[in-house]
Amino acid sequence: MKPVLVLQHLTSDGPAYLGHWLREQGVVFEVCDTQAGQAYPAGVDAYGALAVLGGEMSANDDLVSLRQAERLILAAIDRDIPVIGHCLGGQLMARALGASVHDSPAPEIGWQTMQVADTPQARAWFGPAPELTVFHWHFEAFGLPAGAMSLAASPACPHQAFALGPHLAMQFHVELDETKLALWSASRDPHFLALQAACGSVQSGSVMRRQGKHALAEQQRLAGRLYRRWLSSAR
Repeated sequence: MKPVLVLQHLTSDGPAYLGHWLREQGVVFEVCDTQAGQAYPAGVDAYGALAVLGGEMSANDDLVSLRQAERLILAAIDRDIPVIGHCLGGQLMARALGASVHDSPAPEIGWQTMQVADTPQARAWFGPAPELTVFHWHFEAFGLPAGAMSLAASPACPHQAFALGPHLAMQFHVELDETKLALWSASRDPHFLALQAACGSVQSGSVMRRQGKHALAEQQRLAGRLYRRWLSSAR
């Protein structure tokens, strides 16, 4: 197949487990890190699939790179090149498809449980379990684009994931690996520390690391399932 294109918004927020999984499968991929000065390509015809990573910015921020990412997302969808979006990447998919990105009813930071929709589409992506625990770090959430199917929800976020044909947008970080978990859970940001005390859907760093001892391996098995399905229709 053609190479996979990975859009990276922050140098510190790389593909992590996604890159590990692609290498294990022998899939060639190219990472474009816009913060490092690497320009996103003008088009997607040279690629077999598109992955969009997360970032600290809002999908609504007036950044040239975000609008470039949205154009590539739409170009890929128009050409039936499968797209997968992680957190900010999922929000950019929603925006590109005409849905809103807005404040989440509550922030979600750390390992949180979501309910998988009882539909054939949701089971095809996520498997038979009615609930899954995944890693979050977001303050905003996406609406549901026209024609998209909502796949999961949580009390803090009504649309945890949606599918539009072979394309998957997620509000969470299945690309998390041990390195990224250690870095993020060590955050000393005052806003984050205040949220720990005020919001039940925000975990402390120590809780993230402790729960991650078993939750990370489970999530990586889920990530492998999602990535296999995403690439199943790649050129």
